[in-house]
Amino acid sequence: MSKVFEIGQSASFSKTVTETDVVLFAGISGDLNPAHTNEVEASQGMFKKRIAHGMLGASFISTVLGMYLPGPGTIYLGQDLRFLKPVAIGDTLTATARISAIDEKGWLTLDTLVTNQDGQKVIAGVAQVIPPK
Repeated sequence: MSKVFEIGQSASFSKTVTETDVVLFAGISGDLNPAHTNEVEASQGMFKKRIAHGMLGASFISTVLGMYLPGPGTIYLGQDLRFLKPVAIGDTLTATARISAIDEKGWLTLDTLVTNQDGQKVIAGVAQVIPPK
């Protein structure tokens, strides 16, 4: 039986970004940019401290889509992202996806948003997915 999806339906996932998350993401992705991995160099950069990878925060959107809405079996077709604020180690991020359109095939467009513990928008975008059958 197929799930029924409705415009406005939403789901969220929250996680605190840890030092381990940043180090593991750097190793997995190969992005060893000093802004993420070197406290001394990062302290001289525009944010004056190390920041988490933008794509680490964006990956929490993938968690929402693949695990909650639409859920396991979802095929991720595309994602537009805007990185609005830096994410610090220790920030708690909440990724939310809200269905904004359903096409004639039943494919979904979702507005995606990641906020920090202060409610500040750190990443915003739009995702397109094929929901599971």
